[in-house]
Amino acid sequence: MADNSPSETEAQGRFLILNAVRLGGVIMVLIGIAIAVGEWDIPRVIAYVLIALGLVEALVIPQVLARKWSSKRRP
Repeated sequence: MADNSPSETEAQGRFLILNAVRLGGVIMVLIGIAIAVGEWDIPRVIAYVLIALGLVEALVIPQVLARKWSSKRRP
């Protein structure tokens, strides 16, 4: 494998972080759904909180991080 430049290595790390955040959010949503349908004996309010936080983590946080890390500055 070829040696990666520092900027390429940094981009790969950021790509990994973005996908890990997305995956974590999806897992939170799935756990919340499992709780909501009664798979586990946990209060439903916790299920709804997990679903909401998971959606934010999967859909919003990666966009915020990508914008923060973008080399193209946006207003």
